[in-house]
Amino acid sequence: QVQLVESGGGQVQPGGSLRLSCAASGSIVYIDRMGWYRQAPGKQRDLVATITSGSTNYADSVRGRFTISRDNAKNTVYLQMNSLKPEDTAVYYCNADMVTTQSGLLPNTYWGQGTQVTVSS
Repeated sequence: QVQLVESGGGQVQPGGSLRLSCAASGSIVYIDRMGWYRQAPGKQRDLVATITSGSTNYADSVRGRFTISRDNAKNTVYLQMNSLKPEDTAVYYCNADMVTTQSGLLPNTYWGQGTQVTVSS
């Protein structure tokens, strides 16, 4: 069974930093795009950042403060979050487009269970 497991969330003061990790495991053949989304209470789930083999993409609200990276050998994606603001408070979800032994030739999209990030003094 393929799964994504996030870690690294928690509570931090404004201006602080956190690093999120998301590890993919299971019968994975290939991972294409990986990304992070977030959902604040009462709001829709929004894109934070994505990464492919050749490029990264960021939401305007986090560009310059957050950095997405990946370790292909570990099937892991990271989100380094600096200069955190109260409005960054949300549940952060990992997302990946993966070809598995059950998916055939085209990738399926998988989601992690989410990790809470709270920015508060």
